[in-house]
Amino acid sequence: MRTLTRDEWEPRARAHEQRVDALVAPHLARREAEQKHPVHDFLFTYYSHKPSQLRRWHPGYGVRLLDAPEHEELPAYRDGAVSPELLESRRPLLVALRRLLAATASRPATLGCFGLHEWAMVHGQEQDQIRHPWPLRLGGAGTDAVVESHRITCSHFDAFRFFTSSARPLNTLSPASGDRADFEQPGCLHAGMDLYKHAFRLSPLVPSELVVDCFELAWEIRVMDMRAAPYDLTGVVMDHTGEAWSPIPIETPDGKRHYAEAQRRFAERGAPLRARVLAECDRLLDAQTPAGSGCVRDSGVTTSR
Repeated sequence: MRTLTRDEWEPRARAHEQRVDALVAPHLARREAEQKHPVHDFLFTYYSHKPSQLRRWHPGYGVRLLDAPEHEELPAYRDGAVSPELLESRRPLLVALRRLLAATASRPATLGCFGLHEWAMVHGQEQDQIRHPWPLRLGGAGTDAVVESHRITCSHFDAFRFFTSSARPLNTLSPASGDRADFEQPGCLHAGMDLYKHAFRLSPLVPSELVVDCFELAWEIRVMDMRAAPYDLTGVVMDHTGEAWSPIPIETPDGKRHYAEAQRRFAERGAPLRARVLAECDRLLDAQTPAGSGCVRDSGVTTSR
C-alpha cells in the first residue's frame, strides 16, 4: 500500500478535473440547452459512464490518500483507499477482460472493413426506419448498392448486432456476445473505442488518468467512424477547434485509402493503451490472489492449478 499526502495527491486530482472539464463542457452545455449532437453525444449515451464519474479522480487500488474526506465518503473507499472487498467483487470482470484484451492484442490489425458496419445498419431501410434521423449521403438505393458490392468483415459483436436483417447474411463473420475474444482485433475502430469502456468499468481500481487517456482516443475514433458513415452530416461542427464535417467517401478508392490509413494510426495508438489496461488487470489479479493458491494466468485467462 502506497500512501500519498494531500500535498501529493491534490494537484493530480485538480489537473484531472480540469482536463475532464475541457472535454465534457460542450456536452454539458448542450444538455442544459436540450440540444443533441449526432457525433459526440455517443460517448455519453452509448457508454454508461457519466461526466461526473469521469471527472472524479481516483489513484487506483493500492494507494491510500491522507486527509481525503472527499474520497472517504465514497462507498468504494475504506481508510482512504479503495477497499479489498470491491477488488474481490470485480474478480470475474478482471478475468474476462484480461482474456479479451490479451486475445485482441495477440492478433494483427485488419484494415479492410472500411467502416461498412454503419452502412449495414441501414441496409434495406427507408429514411423513416433508420436508427438516426439523419439523411443518407447517397440515398437509400445508393447506400444499399455500396453494402451489396463490398465484402463485409465486421468482427465486433456490438456493431454486428445492429445490422439489419438483410445485411446480416452479407457479413463473412458471425461474432456473438459470448465469443468476443475469438473475434476482436486491434484494427477495429469499435475495439479501440471500447478501451474507454474497459477502463471505466475498472474504476476506481485503476488510475483515472488511464480512463481519460482512453476517453480521448474514443473521442477521435468516434469522429472518424461517423465521417465514414453513410449519413450526410454536412455542416456539423466536429470539435472545439471548429473543424467542419467532411465525409470520408469509403465507396471510392481514395476514401478507402484514407480510412485504412486512419485505422492503422488508431490501431497503433490503441496498442499501448490496451497494454496499460491489460497490465492493470494483471496487477489487480495478483493483488487479490491469496498466497499459496497456485493461481496462474494462461492464454489470457486466470486459472488454478
